[in-house]
Amino acid sequence: MCRVMAYLGTPVLLDSLIYQPDNSLVRQSYAPQMLHMLNLAGFGMAAWDENSHAPEIPFVYKSTELPVFDSNLKNLAQKVRTSCLLAHVRGVPYTHEAIVERANVHPFQFPGFRMALAHNGDLFGFPQMKFELLRYLKPEIARQISGTTDSEWIYALLMSQVEDPAADLELEEILPAVEKTLAILRKVRHKLGIAISSSVNLFLCDGNDLVATRFTFDFGCYANTVHEANLSYLSLWFTIGKSYGYHDNEWKMVGGDQGADSVLVASEPLSQDVSTWIEVPEYSLLYVTTNKQGRREVQTLPLEV
Repeated sequence: MCRVMAYLGTPVLLDSLIYQPDNSLVRQSYAPQMLHMLNLAGFGMAAWDENSHAPEIPFVYKSTELPVFDSNLKNLAQKVRTSCLLAHVRGVPYTHEAIVERANVHPFQFPGFRMALAHNGDLFGFPQMKFELLRYLKPEIARQISGTTDSEWIYALLMSQVEDPAADLELEEILPAVEKTLAILRKVRHKLGIAISSSVNLFLCDGNDLVATRFTFDFGCYANTVHEANLSYLSLWFTIGKSYGYHDNEWKMVGGDQGADSVLVASEPLSQDVSTWIEVPEYSLLYVTTNKQGRREVQTLPLEV
C-alpha cells in the first residue's frame, strides 16, 4: 500500500519534505511507522513553483527506482524549492501479477488538466470493475489512460465528473465531483457483488489548492484475498502553521493555525513527535486553499456517499 504527502505553503526545499525528516516520505518507502508493508514500486512527484515560468504547470518526476537509491532525485531535491507538492511512493501486493512500470507511478495528471491525483488504497476487484466504469468516463478522457492501475482510472473517472478539467477548480466543483466518483464506484461494486474492504484515500493538488479524502468502502468486510493493508483503516494526518522546517533540533511545523502560511498533509506524520499533527476524520474530505490575504484555510467536510 502506498504512502503519500502533499504540501501547500511558503516555498520549501524538496529535500526538507521528502528526505530530511525523521519519518520522511523516502524513509516511509522502506520503514513506514503506520503500515506493515514496504513501498517498493516507484516514486513520483508533481512540484509547483509560483516563481517559475508557467507556474500553473508543475515540475514532474517519476521513476520505478527506489527513492533511497535515486541519486538524481536527491540532487534535484537539494536544489528545487516548491510552494505546492504532491509526492507518492508506490506499494503493490507482493505477487508476480503486480505491474511495476513508470506508467503506473503516481501522481496522475493528463495533458492540459490543472488537477493532479495520487491515491493511497486498493480497489478490490478492479479488473472486473473497469469495464463497468467505462460508461461513466468521457471518451476523450478515457483515451488518455496509459497504465494499468485502479488509481489512474479513479483519476479519469473524477475528471469526467467536472465540466472543464482544464479549469482552475474550486471547492464547489471538487467536492461534488469527488462524491459522484465515490458514488459511482459504490454503484459498480454493488452491481458486481463486491463487498470487501477497499481504501480510497485520494490526494489532489493544482498548485493553489489541496484536497485529501479519508475513505474506505465496506470497512470490516474481508476475504482471504483482501490486500493486507486494508485490515486497518488507512491513516491520514495534517499539520498547519507559519513555517515548516528544522526547529529546536527537529523537523516540524511551528506558528499555529492563526494566520497560517503552510499546510502539510500525509499518510502518516513526517516526525516521530505527532503533537503538532491532527488526524483527519474517517469518511471526510480535507480542503486547503489560499484566501485573498495569502493565508491558508483548512476545512474538513463529511463525505455524503
